Amino acid sequence: MNHIFEGLTSVIDGDGIKALKTPCYVIDEKRLQQNAEVLSSMMSHTGCKILLAQKAFSNYDFYPLLSRCLSGTEASGLYEARLGKEEMPEGEVHVFCAAYRDDEFGELLKYADHIVFNSIHQLAKFGSLAKQQGKSIGLRINPECSTQEGHEIYDPCAKGSRLGVTRDVWDKEMTPDLLDMLDGIHFHTLCEQNSDALEATLKAVEEKFGDILPSMKWINMGGGHHITKADYDVARLEKLLIYARDKWNVQVYLEPGEAVALNAGYLLTRILDIVENNGMKIAILDSSAACHMPDVIEMPYTPPLMNAASDDSKPYRYRLAGPTCLSGDVTGDYSFDSELKIGDMLIFGDMAIYTTCKNNTFNGMPLPDIFRLGKDGSFEKLTDFGYGDFKGRLGS
Repeated sequence: MNHIFEGLTSVIDGDGIKALKTPCYVIDEKRLQQNAEVLSSMMSHTGCKILLAQKAFSNYDFYPLLSRCLSGTEASGLYEARLGKEEMPEGEVHVFCAAYRDDEFGELLKYADHIVFNSIHQLAKFGSLAKQQGKSIGLRINPECSTQEGHEIYDPCAKGSRLGVTRDVWDKEMTPDLLDMLDGIHFHTLCEQNSDALEATLKAVEEKFGDILPSMKWINMGGGHHITKADYDVARLEKLLIYARDKWNVQVYLEPGEAVALNAGYLLTRILDIVENNGMKIAILDSSAACHMPDVIEMPYTPPLMNAASDDSKPYRYRLAGPTCLSGDVTGDYSFDSELKIGDMLIFGDMAIYTTCKNNTFNGMPLPDIFRLGKDGSFEKLTDFGYGDFKGRLGS
């Protein structure tokens, strides 16, 4: 686990980090660049294009850094598309949405280069307008190949999924004029998985849609590829990308989010109180899993914690929980080398993804400030939040 926090080793004992008001997010510029360089290398080896999935990481202060290595941004709707166009203007802007709104689609076309539809009905409704404005048109398919276990909420191929067109529906609804409109095929089936899962998925895609792919200009393999994780099989991924490129003569796209910002952020928090229940010591933090790291509850998972273990390998065991009224506002159980004290700072790792873009103000909890950890070890406040941010969401 130590490699997750290596960006903090030179600053952990300094006055700068101790002075930060908690809770706060710290985004590690050096680690972010390292991830981007790994992805850039893959693009040069395979000819693929890699986009930043903004749903996972949309801290646009770092877009100038990422734009030097990536091909653009992926958006899930109007606001993300606009953000990508404004903050990474030299890159492509790709958009996928489960269903587009009549009152937003015209504006969306100002920002998007690629429009991916989720259904043949939406393709028929909006495709001609997008095509007239010079956009590249795609359709999301569902290869009906589940490679995940235990996380159905993140499985687009789960039974009854609303995401993507199955081959059965394709055969019933696709018409020659709509097929002629298509430039590409999109699929997204993975969630923080290795390239063996993509290999299984690509095989299913070829079996179900292999007759369609030769007439396409591009194929987008979505996100969920854990490319920058230490044990990721990069060689296998590159082989798969080259296979698809050469087999169907297409431009291959990937749109990872977590791989871009994996282990590139931290959540700093302090202990407000320590209580006890049935022999269990519980540290109440000034951060909330429900508000500040919601994937901890949704996934669920136990995030890495600096100088702690998520098992009983250390002598002092605590449950870490938030200050909200939600009984389940619990980050996890950890063990430590020494007893915790009120006022101690704790540091959670891998907090750049699905945090700043997904947090909330439930219970009136303040949103954490966001800091940049520069390559020189300095801290720069990027933005802060207060009562106005909470109140402004709720009325005039």
